Amino acid sequence: MSDRIFDTGTDDINTEVIDGVMRITLNRPERRNAMSDGMLQGLVASLGDAEVATDVGAVVVTGAGGAFCAGGDVKGMAEAGGEGGGSAVQYDARVHLQRGNQRDTAGKLYELPKPTIAALPGPAAGAGLSIALSCDLRYASPNAILTTAFARVGFSGDYGGTYFMSRLIGSAKARELYFLSEKVDMEEAERLGLVNGVFSEDSLQDEVMAIGRRLAQGPTVAYRYMKENLNRAVHGEMGECLDMEATHHIHCGQTRDHKEAAQAFVDKREPDFQGR
Repeated sequence: MSDRIFDTGTDDINTEVIDGVMRITLNRPERRNAMSDGMLQGLVASLGDAEVATDVGAVVVTGAGGAFCAGGDVKGMAEAGGEGGGSAVQYDARVHLQRGNQRDTAGKLYELPKPTIAALPGPAAGAGLSIALSCDLRYASPNAILTTAFARVGFSGDYGGTYFMSRLIGSAKARELYFLSEKVDMEEAERLGLVNGVFSEDSLQDEVMAIGRRLAQGPTVAYRYMKENLNRAVHGEMGECLDMEATHHIHCGQTRDHKEAAQAFVDKREPDFQGR
């Protein structure tokens, strides 16, 4: 049962908080959860709430109806005559809007000072794959299929997929998956490191929520700095990363959570983390 329902302002996305975990469900199953303006706006609003909400310690993003997210609504684009279609919005304005959408969704998931998890019940393609890759962890059912898909519809890629994938599996393999747009099954995805684990279709949501609860109940201050350290490690200069690690380590040593954990270690019990 939900502790809190967040009003996203649209039926295209559902957001609830359960035991400290914000679960965001992309909800256009008739279009395999392809993105819509409403879905993007609801995702932006949900992540903005998660960033500052004291009752949220971790975020799970998933999809309704057996899919994660098909990416852009290509059928809708075709009906409108291509992306942008007959829109009166000028090219430069569309670029500005797209940049904002990407930073406020995939960028926010990557930089959110709380752990983020993608639960993939089925296919993740295009921008949907990018959203999954922007999360800290990814778990999938055996039914899931991953594909960049962009080359098949004449796009170069968006929502940070090239950035996230290159850092996860290396530039050469990322280029192959982007250029050829081949489908990746879960055995290969797990081998490459695109997903952290595979659970049965029936248990996926419960397993991921259990991981989310474990994170939400953990040392959230330490997770905040741990995540920043890890993000810097993949693209920052080595000396800068060492200095930042030192600063964050000393700061965490001053927290109530660290002192509680040290005492719990002595007492041979589980620590009671409170996020301060």
